[in-house]
Amino acid sequence: MRDFDFPGRSAVHGINGAVATSHPYASQTALEVLRNGGNAVDAAIAAVATLCVVEPHMTGIGGDCFVLYAPGGGGEVVGLNGSGRAPAAADLETLRTQGLEAIDQTSPHAVTIPGAIDAWCRLHERHGSMDFAELLAPAIGYARDGYAVHARVANDWHSLAGKLRNNEAAAAQFLPGGAAPREGDLHRQPALADTLTQIARQGRKAFYEGPIAEAMVASLKALGGVHALEDFSSFESEWVTPISSAYRGYDIHQIPPNNQGVVALVMLNILEGYDLAKFGPLSPLRTHLEIEAGRLAYDMRNRHLADLEALEVSLDRLLSKDWAAELRAKIDPECAFPDIPDLGLTTSDTVYLTVVDRDLNTVSVINSLFHGFGSGILSAETGVVFQSRGASFRLDPAHPNRLAPNKRPMHTIMPGLATRNGQAEIGYGVMGGDYQPFGHARLLTNLIDYEMDPQAGLDCPRVFALGNRVEVEKSLPTETLLGLQQRGHTLTLATPSLGGGQCIRIDRKRGVLTAGSDPRKDGCALGY
Repeated sequence: MRDFDFPGRSAVHGINGAVATSHPYASQTALEVLRNGGNAVDAAIAAVATLCVVEPHMTGIGGDCFVLYAPGGGGEVVGLNGSGRAPAAADLETLRTQGLEAIDQTSPHAVTIPGAIDAWCRLHERHGSMDFAELLAPAIGYARDGYAVHARVANDWHSLAGKLRNNEAAAAQFLPGGAAPREGDLHRQPALADTLTQIARQGRKAFYEGPIAEAMVASLKALGGVHALEDFSSFESEWVTPISSAYRGYDIHQIPPNNQGVVALVMLNILEGYDLAKFGPLSPLRTHLEIEAGRLAYDMRNRHLADLEALEVSLDRLLSKDWAAELRAKIDPECAFPDIPDLGLTTSDTVYLTVVDRDLNTVSVINSLFHGFGSGILSAETGVVFQSRGASFRLDPAHPNRLAPNKRPMHTIMPGLATRNGQAEIGYGVMGGDYQPFGHARLLTNLIDYEMDPQAGLDCPRVFALGNRVEVEKSLPTETLLGLQQRGHTLTLATPSLGGGQCIRIDRKRGVLTAGSDPRKDGCALGY
């Protein structure tokens, strides 16, 4: 139970519906859709479109989207992979002959075909109930009439000013007067409003064909990109069967590769072998075990993970409880792994939201540009900021995640959904680039092993093992930090704090939805 003598948030409870997003405008938009008779999918689409305007550094229609959905709150979960592919003309050897060892996030070669709009349209076509144009109307209003910049958005925006100055169009749109907006400033995106209006009227065709697509391709080609109109017009997101693993009576569902959701499942499979509840949620031992499980799971990711068609090891092997036991046996509860290599991990930002409606339809949505303001490249005519997801490709010809034409890169953003006894129970996600599997494992063990409510589970201090050093949030107790150092961990302060998440839990016995929203962001949970 929350200690009311200290600052904090209470969990939010709803009866007819609940929403949790990273921005108050998006949460309000989603709740209004539910109140007006829309279902969870309708509310999620309206909310994510709003986020693409009011959190422009975190997400946008020039990015990608993944969805997990449990219709009617049942145990059958469907997945949608709305991640973009490399252009058909992408060529690994050409980049290598230019002396490149990696794709820079601000390069046009980092821009994969945006998948978000196609994903929204396909999700709405199959599971939505309201008019699509009505769902985009709030986002269009914010883009055209303006929105007040909130605190966390302003903080991040300011830190990205240097990146924005590298692109004339981006600087003109996002550095009005030569500087990032301050908290409380009004900001408008009229070109984006026009593009969203065309999408509202014509659906996905307006984005992937015709003048908007032509303008986007021209912007990329002018910078040396190899994108073509056919890359846009031929794009299709993909309905997929989620992968899952059991954890203490729950089935935890994730999107299959090219998504990194399997990393969280491997972490949970390792941690399942410990009676975590005995150790205490902030104990050094619980935190140490999470760090070591993460190091093992991320090492697997870096060696093996790629698009499903390029995967060179079976998913059955990666999700095997026997293999998890082999990995667990490598962990010393009293000593950190020696000689840990640099895992090449970084944190980045995105948006995550979850919605549950009166019929218990449960949707878990994540939408991203990858790095802050993605590639930093703006198509001025359309208002579209392009993502930087292609920076995840490897330029090593022997690696399964190597760049290739029409190939999807390994993807960090991952929605989560947990079922129990054949019924949806938890819609959740924790954003933060490479951090996300750590965040998923932390939140789920908080909810399941330590019986925290969604808000308390999100509030809990976090750590992230980047390899041979561990980032820790300043809210971790001294006892925990000392215990980690005694086990040989090298600690550094996480700046900024790690990730941000949302969560809704369904309590069927009491007929109540309980929601939480991460205090590390501007957002909130709402219910009615």
